[in-house]
Amino acid sequence: MIKTYKILSLFLSYPGQDLQDFLHEGTEELRREGLLEETILTSLEEFASHFSGMDLIDWQAHYVILFDISRNTSLYIFEHLSGDSKERGQAMADLLDFYNGEGFEMKTGELPDYLPAFLEFLSSLDKQKASELLSQPVDVINRIYSVLRESNSIYRHVFKAVISLSPVMPDKEDFKYTAGNIMNAGFDELYQEPPALSGESTRPEI
Repeated sequence: MIKTYKILSLFLSYPGQDLQDFLHEGTEELRREGLLEETILTSLEEFASHFSGMDLIDWQAHYVILFDISRNTSLYIFEHLSGDSKERGQAMADLLDFYNGEGFEMKTGELPDYLPAFLEFLSSLDKQKASELLSQPVDVINRIYSVLRESNSIYRHVFKAVISLSPVMPDKEDFKYTAGNIMNAGFDELYQEPPALSGESTRPEI
């Protein structure tokens, strides 16, 4: 299990007391695993310090405004694809089937394109396969990062860390995603011919 993906998944999840208590431990684990560069680790420590000292209710309100109200920063990957809802629904079903085929069980009420769930899934794979799959939606993830960077949101640090794990850097051009060109975007490739993955068959834990 790759702890870095799991921890970044937690950092992007709805905040509760357990997460707030875990923030500094999480950054220590990230340092121990050694997958992230020093500058990124330092920025994540800043992220941890910021929210560990914030009132939990204020953090939760901030999270809802940032990720649940604004579509531009939605954590649901397919929310950033405009197009036919039937195609999006099928893509969602295919992604869920892909998870199930690898023995990964979603939490009750979660949707498969929820970025923290996707990162948790990647944490159950080996390093190479995880990074290969991450490279497929990296352009979508980068679009969210760009919005957070422009607004100077401290959550930009977590997104930058996620992007840094991809072997393929985001396309710098402003690519417009539509349901009709999901195939060209690359993320849908994992539905068409799922690569041979090796990983844990059970839900990962930290």
